[in-house]
Amino acid sequence: MKQAYLGVDVGSISTKGVIIDDENNILSSAYIWTEGDPIGAVKKLLHLLEENFPKDGFQIVATGTTGSARKLTGSIIGATTVKNEITAHAVGTTTFYPDVRTILEIGGQDSKIILVENGVAVDYAMNTLCAAGTGAFLSSQAKRLGIEAEDIASYALRSEHPTPIAARCTVFAESDLVHKIQMGHSKEDILAGICDAVVANYLNNVGKGKKIVSPVVFQGGVSKNQGVVAAFEKALGCKITVDENGHLMGALGAAIIARRSGARREFDFSVENMEFYTREASCGRCPNNCEIVCVYRGGELIDAWGNRCERGAVTPGKPARG
Repeated sequence: MKQAYLGVDVGSISTKGVIIDDENNILSSAYIWTEGDPIGAVKKLLHLLEENFPKDGFQIVATGTTGSARKLTGSIIGATTVKNEITAHAVGTTTFYPDVRTILEIGGQDSKIILVENGVAVDYAMNTLCAAGTGAFLSSQAKRLGIEAEDIASYALRSEHPTPIAARCTVFAESDLVHKIQMGHSKEDILAGICDAVVANYLNNVGKGKKIVSPVVFQGGVSKNQGVVAAFEKALGCKITVDENGHLMGALGAAIIARRSGARREFDFSVENMEFYTREASCGRCPNNCEIVCVYRGGELIDAWGNRCERGAVTPGKPARG
């Protein structure tokens, strides 16, 4: 029986998962919307992964989670490793692109930049405050113009005179966009301008003060938009590499970290049929008044976190206070 490794990346907008073998080949993958329900999304994701996974020849022996819901997901699937997004994306990207020096990542609601030297992440920055440089902004503006988000690039790449769009923040960008629409600018020029605005916002916020060196790898859901890729190449003056699995890179990194960690625990897909829920318990045993997040499988407490001292500790298997 060959060994396999599961990686899951749960974000606010999308949930991604991959199963890889010892050579980092993808055996199964899935990308779905989180839709405000990370537990439900993880269960749906596991079902999709199981459908294409060659179970007869492989056994998943280690699992890794990342993303904003990494702790919760780790509790659900019994992860052997739980890592932050920066580490997961850096490991995933440097595994497939060992010479990479700059990693650009734009997701649905946040974005990040990772600077790499000799295969090691040496600096990074994240932006979770302004949506003007994210996929959510692109989607909302496409809807305003009456087109699908997937069609943005086909319009933008036809433009010869991109419309200048204010890129300081979502409010200014949307206001400027409405003004340019009323002035009669074409959809092609406006959408090209929006792509330029996303790149300008990213470089002026996430990339501010960072020395962007080639080779550059662009990933995250927005990397699938060739209009934004072209805008980055124009702004940076260099070729941008987009991996066909760039939208899965966080999950790939989590799976690779799980494989390398050496920790082993066989994974059983039956967890997709189990009932999980969370509850907050207020400690109240000291002035910190910590809110403890408790995760239950059925009626059993399986994990808890959030306490800042020993007095707030909750032991799995025992009833939680609250």
